[in-house]
Amino acid sequence: MTMQDDAYLKCIDPQCALEYPIESANVQCEKGHMLDVKYKNTPSEDLKELFAKRGRMDENIIFNESGVWRFRELLNFCKIDTFNVEECSKYLVSLDGAEGRQSKPYHMSKVAEFVGISTDNFWLQPEGYNPSGSFKDNGMATAVTHAKLIHAKKIVCASTGNTSASAGMFAANEGIDCDVYIPAGQIAPGKLSQAYQFGAQIVEVDGNFDDALKQSLDDAQKFGGYTVNSINPFRIEGQKTIPFRALEYLKWDAPDWIVYPGGALGNTSSCGKALMELYEWGWIKKIPRIAVINSEGASTLSDLYNGEFEGEELRWNKGTPNIELISRYYDHLDKEGIRPKTKATAIQIARPANILKALRALEFTKGVVTTVADSEMLDGMSVVGLNGFDCEMASGATVVGIKKLISKGIIKKDDVVVGILTGRQKDAMLPVEYHRNPENKFAIPPKN
Repeated sequence: MTMQDDAYLKCIDPQCALEYPIESANVQCEKGHMLDVKYKNTPSEDLKELFAKRGRMDENIIFNESGVWRFRELLNFCKIDTFNVEECSKYLVSLDGAEGRQSKPYHMSKVAEFVGISTDNFWLQPEGYNPSGSFKDNGMATAVTHAKLIHAKKIVCASTGNTSASAGMFAANEGIDCDVYIPAGQIAPGKLSQAYQFGAQIVEVDGNFDDALKQSLDDAQKFGGYTVNSINPFRIEGQKTIPFRALEYLKWDAPDWIVYPGGALGNTSSCGKALMELYEWGWIKKIPRIAVINSEGASTLSDLYNGEFEGEELRWNKGTPNIELISRYYDHLDKEGIRPKTKATAIQIARPANILKALRALEFTKGVVTTVADSEMLDGMSVVGLNGFDCEMASGATVVGIKKLISKGIIKKDDVVVGILTGRQKDAMLPVEYHRNPENKFAIPPKN
C-alpha cells in the first residue's frame, strides 16, 4: 500500500515553479530558488488510526517505532510499498527506530507558572531525546534516506554543533563518509566531540556559521558531496514529523500556537509546510500560529519581519518577497562589521538559509517573530531543568519567548500552546556558571 507514490521536487517561487524528478540532488532550482518535496496524491485521514496503532505495536518493526517513519505514508518520496518491511529496510534510513521515538509534548508545571499560563494549556516537546541529542535526527533520517536513494558516497554539512553530531551519527551507521564544516572556535566542545566520535572529517573555517555553510556548499558542488543542511528539501520532510507528533498527541485538535527558536529557520519552514499540507488535506480544521524566537544577538528574521531595518516589514507576499531588502540588510551587516553573537550557539546565525520558506510559513499561519536576551534564555533553560527535563540554551528561547508574548497579550492566557525544545544540553559549563551566580533567577549556588 503506497499512499503517495508520485513525489517530485518543485521550486517554491510561484513565478518560476520549475519541477525536477525526485532523484535530483539539487537543493535549488536552476534559477537559484529553493525547492519543495511535493506529493500529487492526497492521503486518507484514516491513516491517523494506523499511525496511532503503530505507536502501540510491539512487533519489533523499527519503522513503526520511529517517530519519523511511523508517518512514512506522508513522507513517501521513495515511492515504496510502505507496508512491505523488506522494502522499508532497503530504502529507509533509521537509527534502529530511535529518531523521534521518545519525542512528545509534556506538561511542565514550573515552566507554566514562570511563563504565566495554565499548565493544562501548555506543553513543551523535548527533541533532545533524539539519539544525537537534538531535533536534527528527524530531518537527517529523511535526508540521508534520499542520499542513499541516489547513491551518494559522502554527505556534507556546515554546523554550529547539533547538525554535525547528527550527520556524523547517521553517516557512521550507514557506512558513508561525512565532511563537517565548522566555524573555528565557535562550537560547544560537547557537540564537536560527537562529530569526532562518529568519525566525521572536520573542516575548520575562519568565520561564523554563515561562512562555513557557504564553503560547504561550494565544496560539495566542486568535489562531490550531498548537502544535508536544512537548505536540503528532504531535511525539511523529516522535520515535519515534529509537529505531526505534537498534533497526534493532541488528537489532531490543533493548538493555538507552536513556538520554536529561530536559527537557520528549517524548523519554522518544516512546521509551516506540515501545517499547509495537513490543512489542505483536511486533517486539521484550524491553523496554529507559529511564533519564532530569535536571540537579540542574531536577530535577522525579527529585524526584517518587524520592520526594524529601513521601516519595511518583510513578508512572503504570496511568493513575491522583497529580496532586495534582504540583500540590503546583509550588505548592512557586512559594512558595519556586525557578526551574530550569542552564547546560544545553535541559533547564532545571521543569514538564515530558510528565510524565504520561513516567511511563507509565517504568512500562512499569521505568525509572529520576537527576540530574547541571552540572560533570559538561560533562565528559560534553567526552569526547564527544575522540571526534570534537559534542554540547551537555544531551547530556552522558546520558554522566555512564550513568556514575552504572553506579557504583551499576543499569546492569550487561555490559548493552547506547544513549545519545541530543540536539543539537550551539550555545553556543560553553561548551567555550572549559571548556578554559581546567586543573582540568577533560578540559581542554586553551591554551599561552602
